Amino acid sequence: MRVFFIGFGQAGGKIVDMFLAMDRKLQYGSFRGIAVNTARTDLMGLKHIEMKDRLLIGQTVVKGHGVGTDNVTGAKIAADEIDTIINAIDTRGTHDIDAFVVVAGLGGGTGSGGTPVLCRHLKRIYREPVYALGMIPAPEEGRLYSYNAARSLATLVNEADNTFIFDNSAWKNEGESVKSAYERLNEELVRRFGVLFRAGEVGKLGVGEMVVDSSEIINTLRGGGISTIGYAISDVITKSKPKKSIFSGFGRKDKGENLLTGEDKSAKIIGLIRRAMLGRLTLPCDYTTAERALVLVAGPPDELDRKGVEKSKSWVEENIAGVEVRGGDYPVDSTYIAAVVVLATIGNAPRITELLEVAKETKQDVIRSKERQSTMFEDAIDPLFE
Repeated sequence: MRVFFIGFGQAGGKIVDMFLAMDRKLQYGSFRGIAVNTARTDLMGLKHIEMKDRLLIGQTVVKGHGVGTDNVTGAKIAADEIDTIINAIDTRGTHDIDAFVVVAGLGGGTGSGGTPVLCRHLKRIYREPVYALGMIPAPEEGRLYSYNAARSLATLVNEADNTFIFDNSAWKNEGESVKSAYERLNEELVRRFGVLFRAGEVGKLGVGEMVVDSSEIINTLRGGGISTIGYAISDVITKSKPKKSIFSGFGRKDKGENLLTGEDKSAKIIGLIRRAMLGRLTLPCDYTTAERALVLVAGPPDELDRKGVEKSKSWVEENIAGVEVRGGDYPVDSTYIAAVVVLATIGNAPRITELLEVAKETKQDVIRSKERQSTMFEDAIDPLFE
């Protein structure tokens, strides 16, 4: 799948930087991207996005120092400079892409405010689908961040063709500060979505047993709403060739001569898909409420198995609300086999409900705070001027 990434804000820029680094390392050439920010220092810290693809916006408003946690200002700057952003995207080239993916942390100001604005304009201008990949803050990051994320997400789900969520709180280790965990969380995110977004591209090992092209991914995500991803890996068991003996070729099979049988490979793939779906998702949710799903396996050619993918699809279909389950595989030069399950348009995610409740309480507290401020000087001395 050929993806155009737009990293909006600090977190979004870092993650797109990592996607491009992965793409170059694997020599696929299917990812391209730019970074957009209101803070100059955040853009300067990137390593793999070319300087010409790092776009500083809002200079007349915030002078390159960022908007802090003010996502209203972030949205206004994005709207005011949308032509500049679109021009930067067009300059990089969009003629051969399959989808746009706007990546942002939803708790801050620039990405939280700008991402819904950009998604709206991308959908208006281009025919390709526009997906958002948003990180929601852990509760300990503060109520203001939760309020920003809820406000951004409520807008974003109506603007993007589908919204992937990565929940920081579900991935942070106990006792670990969110700040120190950011790099590790970003790596977990890029690893999972990297397997998904590389599907359909022909590498040096050719195509898989069941080819998944970009249309399969697009059709899985076409229902909109919020989606989540499960992931599991297993090491490849390599068996050394046995030494030839005088009995070789006379009906006797030496130990270790056989690789995994078809049934073994099928069972391994089914087990991986189950672990991916029943394990830790990017957004913990009730997986049975998913409307559609996509099953994807990547690994060495000898480890891929059509029957295993087909049986996995059937198992997933039995466990979700919808009946549309797509699937396939693709070969990679690796010492492990990876499985990804996309659960699209989910109907029940407790963390989203919790986020919205925190946002409502925070909004009421903000209103009460403003009321206290406005009445503080009501009966005070006369002002200097009216």
